[in-house]
Amino acid sequence: LMERKTHVTINRKVIMLAKLRKSCSCTPQKLKNFLMDFFPVLRWLPKYRCKEYIWGDVMSGLVIGIILVPQAIAYSLLAGLKPIYSLYTSFFANIIYFLMGTSRHVSVGIFSLISLMVGQVVDRELLLAGFDLNDDAPPASGDGSLQNDNLSNTTAFNLTIAGINAECGKECYAIGIATALTFMAGVYQVLMGIFRLGFVSMYLSESVLDGFATGASLTILTAQVKYLIGIKIPRSQGHGMLVITWINIFRNISQANLCDVITSAICIVVLVTAKELGDRYKHKLKFPLPTELVIIVVATLVSHYGKLNEVYASSVSGAIPTGFIPPKVPEFNLMLRVALDALPLAIVSFVFTVSLSEMFAKKYAYTIRANQEMFAVGFCNIIPSFFHSFATSAALAKTLVKTSTGCQTQISGVISAMVVLLVLLFLAPLFYSLQKCVLACIIIVSLRGALRKFRDVPARYHVNKVDTLVWVVTMSASALVSTEIGLLVGIVFSMLCIIVRTQRPRTALLGQIKDTSFYEDDLEYENLSTVPKVKIFRFEAPLYYANRNYFLKSLYRLTNLDPNLEAARRKKYEKKEKQHLKKGNHRTANGLGIGETTLQLVPKQIDFQTLVVDCSSISFLDTTGVNTLKEILKDYKNLNISVLLACCNPSVIDSLKRGGYFGKDFGCMQEMLFYSIHNAVLFAKDQK
Repeated sequence: LMERKTHVTINRKVIMLAKLRKSCSCTPQKLKNFLMDFFPVLRWLPKYRCKEYIWGDVMSGLVIGIILVPQAIAYSLLAGLKPIYSLYTSFFANIIYFLMGTSRHVSVGIFSLISLMVGQVVDRELLLAGFDLNDDAPPASGDGSLQNDNLSNTTAFNLTIAGINAECGKECYAIGIATALTFMAGVYQVLMGIFRLGFVSMYLSESVLDGFATGASLTILTAQVKYLIGIKIPRSQGHGMLVITWINIFRNISQANLCDVITSAICIVVLVTAKELGDRYKHKLKFPLPTELVIIVVATLVSHYGKLNEVYASSVSGAIPTGFIPPKVPEFNLMLRVALDALPLAIVSFVFTVSLSEMFAKKYAYTIRANQEMFAVGFCNIIPSFFHSFATSAALAKTLVKTSTGCQTQISGVISAMVVLLVLLFLAPLFYSLQKCVLACIIIVSLRGALRKFRDVPARYHVNKVDTLVWVVTMSASALVSTEIGLLVGIVFSMLCIIVRTQRPRTALLGQIKDTSFYEDDLEYENLSTVPKVKIFRFEAPLYYANRNYFLKSLYRLTNLDPNLEAARRKKYEKKEKQHLKKGNHRTANGLGIGETTLQLVPKQIDFQTLVVDCSSISFLDTTGVNTLKEILKDYKNLNISVLLACCNPSVIDSLKRGGYFGKDFGCMQEMLFYSIHNAVLFAKDQK
């Protein structure tokens, strides 16, 4: 028997006090380290190798900035906000992540899934406030004012909501909801960083995230169809939005705008062709083709000079003002309304950012700090919320473009922010005549990656059927119910799958591999030999309260012996024998003599004298698990069958000791516990 090491008892109270004392102390060096940890740019920027890095950073920053502008304008449709707010979001997120992020490559800014989640909350609150969700009204006259709101919307607002400026209309209230939601999401992320709750992201498996992204992509696609064909239907809200929207689309398909349909068809063909060519020849291209920007410029010129809005009633973006709005503190009353909605938004935003950061850090051989990433993305939400911005996250597509164009550090993020700033200050009004169907085309084509996940379903099913089921359930719930519910359903369902796996794990009787000391499942392998008078049972899961009954049923089924039933049968038989003897009848109930009765007490079906339990797959025992093993030890002992445990890990052995499995002084431990199955089998043979 191997000897266990003696572990020194740790006084946790002393350690906690020492850590608390150390954390509460303040020295110049500690303050410096805190600042450099909180703002990682202070560590890497002084070491920046300008000649080596600057060209790649500038090129990638310019390319991402060029991509950001059309995407920012397009994703404003998803968020239910004006394009100017998407540009604000892209600008501030890049600057703040440059200061606080630990990843060199991720691109943080607007993200389609986050924009969708923000838009759903904004639409719901606008509807509750009495506003009209129809965003296809004729655009304002382009005076650059952000206060140009519909008067009827202002009246509806005043009748429903109190506590905010009475002159605040639909647009003002929408961005108020978005900033309150963003602020709360950022607060949650910072609190999660303070309390080191990053482990929450572990419960979002790859199948859950992929299913959530695909389901949300279907919702995004559905929301953009009305812009593609130019019909005016209300934005659906609540559960089942996807189905309701498609019903409304087919009911109003006869009202489709021919100009928008033709424009959409041309844009989608051009965008998809350019993307496919870019993917095929990306190794020959130094940087991706700025197809979205070209499409937007050409479409804006055609729409402006062709007067598509005036002649064909094609819906356009309208006035996009220049400059910055004075900062404003998000409304506390609105924070209370959206506090619950901010939680899934915070988790999804953090998980996507950290997973992408870890993926590219591993690819380029450096490390990130997940906790600091949580702080970074949290402040990317908190600070911009004062400047009329909404929630942000890292985006895979833009990050891939950054790395492919030579990005080395987050200097590229600053360059991208400068490109967005140029548009904010000077170029934004030029997009007045840009058709909304063009923006919808850009959004839909950007969903190609998520929608292609459907092609991977057969391969995913071949690899793991349970993960495929998790993906299907999460995707269906996200698309057919709502994104937040879909995420929750995915997490709960994936955890239930794990629980079910441990509740009904694989069980097996083992046979010996000939001429070796190894044992395997006799149903899975050929030419295994059974050990005479010995049964070897394997249980491939932790033994705890939820699978106790399954453990016992599997053991009794595979060994073909239920000790409780056998003991009851024997007691019943002995009782009958005593009754016959008292009556003076020396013949038993079966017509046998007393000497032959002993043979009847040992049933023929018991073909083993030792049960070996292979505990190699039992990672832990709870109190119920220990009691279960004690129960089978006692029950089989009543039938003169020995129970031996093999391959127990130290934590299982400790649980058995504490539970009294080996007796008070552990005197029988050497005869009950073995470090290999073969040792247990040899011991059983010697005992015979």
